[in-house]
Amino acid sequence: MNLEQLGYIGIFLAGAIPWFEAIGVVPGGIVIGLDPILTVLFAAAGNLITIAAFAYGGAKIRSWVVARREAKGKQPKSDRWTKAQRAFEKYGVYGMAILGPLIIGTQFAAAASVAAGVRPAKVTLLVSAAMVLWAIVIAFLTAWLVEVGGFDTWLGQNS
Repeated sequence: MNLEQLGYIGIFLAGAIPWFEAIGVVPGGIVIGLDPILTVLFAAAGNLITIAAFAYGGAKIRSWVVARREAKGKQPKSDRWTKAQRAFEKYGVYGMAILGPLIIGTQFAAAASVAAGVRPAKVTLLVSAAMVLWAIVIAFLTAWLVEVGGFDTWLGQNS
């Protein structure tokens, strides 16, 4: 296995981590010299797995988190969860799909949408589609900045 393949595996795994996500790891992958298209595909695939897990397991995950927080003597609702609920009330499922990656993260947008009563399949589809679109936009912007900004020569890469 070569270094580039390890990079794509890293992109896939980092894409699955809440708050890193596809839109967070795509610029890093492109800047270090990975192919933008493959970077988006691997990051999106990793992110999609956790979006589906949070959508389909949203209620169970939420119950577990609440019980864990209460056992520690904390408020049952974290600030992040409260923020997710407010965002859903304000924007609805379509707004959560589009703005969720930027406001609270894709996984939390999916869990909050399911907790609000939206079917997991619909949530998974909408949030994943928005995440892919964001990842593509960010990939184009990053690739453009690398090319125009001369980052490729700054990083020691040949054009």
